[in-house]
Amino acid sequence: MGSYFIPLIISSVVGALCSKIILAESSLFNFVLKQTFDYKNVPYYILLGVLAGFISLYYARVFKNTEKRIHKWKMNGYMKAAIGGLMLLSIYFVFPPLFGEGYNSVKLVANASFDTFSDNTTLFSRLGENWGIIAFTALIVLFKPIAAGITIGAGGNGGNFAPSLFAGSFLGFFFSKLLNSTPWIKIPVGNFSLVGMAGVLAGVMYCPLTAIFLIAEITNGYELFIPLMIVSSISFFIVKSYEPYSMETKKLATEGQIFTHKKEKNILTSISLDDMLQDSYDSISIDKKLKDLVDIIKRSEKNIFAVVDGKERFAGIIELNDIKQKLFQPEQFDKVSIKTLMKKPAAILQQDHDMHTVMEKFDVTQSWYLPVLNKERKFIGFISKTKLFNKYREILSSQGDLYENL
Repeated sequence: MGSYFIPLIISSVVGALCSKIILAESSLFNFVLKQTFDYKNVPYYILLGVLAGFISLYYARVFKNTEKRIHKWKMNGYMKAAIGGLMLLSIYFVFPPLFGEGYNSVKLVANASFDTFSDNTTLFSRLGENWGIIAFTALIVLFKPIAAGITIGAGGNGGNFAPSLFAGSFLGFFFSKLLNSTPWIKIPVGNFSLVGMAGVLAGVMYCPLTAIFLIAEITNGYELFIPLMIVSSISFFIVKSYEPYSMETKKLATEGQIFTHKKEKNILTSISLDDMLQDSYDSISIDKKLKDLVDIIKRSEKNIFAVVDGKERFAGIIELNDIKQKLFQPEQFDKVSIKTLMKKPAAILQQDHDMHTVMEKFDVTQSWYLPVLNKERKFIGFISKTKLFNKYREILSSQGDLYENL
C-alpha cells in the first residue's frame, strides 16, 4: 500500500496548490457556520441520519431504474437525446434549481438563504410562503435522481457525487424547515443542510469518511464533526444493510470488470453465453425419416441432434445413444419417422439467459448438453457442461491471490 500512498500525497498537494493559485483563494464551497453545535439537537441529527439513509436508498434505486429504462430505448442516439432533453425541460420548468450541477442552490440552502423560488406553475404559492418552500424542497429531493438518471441514460455524462450533495443539502433544508414549522422546535437550518449533504453522500457513494471530512473542511473547522459522524454513520449503516455494494461497484461486478468476495458468482458473471455456445450442431426436420438422420450421422462427429418443425422452430432432440440399436436395422430406415425418435430436452436455455441460470439448469437436470433457443424459439446451438466447466477452471486458475507477489 505504501507505493500508492506517495503518489496520492503528491497529487493531493499539487491539486491543492493549483486550486489556491487559479481560484485566488476562493473555493467552490466556503461556508461559515452561523450557529455552533448544540448537543440538545443530537436526537434530531439521529432522525436526519435515518432519513438520509432511506433517501440514499431511494436515490440509488430510482437513478438506476431511470437510467436503465432510458438506456434500453431502441432508437437513434440523437432522438434519444432530444426526448431526454424534453423530459428534463419539463422537470426544470417545475423545479428550476435542478438545472445544472446545482452548486449555487446548494450554497443558498447551506447558508439558510433559500427564502424564495421561481414558482412557474403557481401551485406552491397556494400553500403559503413557508409550506410552499417545504413542499418545493421535498419534491426537489425526490426528483433529483430522476433528472440525473434521464441525463445519463439519454447520453449525457456525469456521476452521482454532485447530485448526491445537492439532494443531501435540500434534504437537510427540508427537514429543518419542517421541524421549525412547529412551535416547539427551533434548529439551525444551515447546519442541518450541511450535515444532510454528508448523510446522502455517504449513503449514495458508500464513503462515510469522505463525507465527514469533506463537509468539515468546507466549513473551515470541525464544529459539526459530531453530527457529521452521527448522520453519515447512520445513513451508511442503513444503506449497507439493504445494499451490500454501491451502484458503481455493482455495475462493474455485473459487467465482470471487477470481482467481489463472492468469487463463484463473479466468475460466472464474466462468462458470456455466446462464448460458450456451440452452433456447429446439425438439425433435422420433424417430418424426415431415420434414413435422413443416418446421412447426417455419417458426416457428423456429434452425438446429439436438434429436431425442428416445419417453421424451423425447435421441437426436440435426438441422442445417438438412444437410437444406436435402430442404426443396425437398415430395413427400418424408411419406416421410422424422426418424430417417434425425438424426445424433449431436460431443460431449454434462452439466448438472453445469464450463466447463473445456465449453471442452475445444469445442476437441476444433471444434463451434459442443453439446447439454446432465440426469442422466436428457433434452435441456435447447444451449451456443453464440459466446455463451461473448462472455462470456469481456466478463469479460476488465472485469478492469482492478492498476496502472492508480496
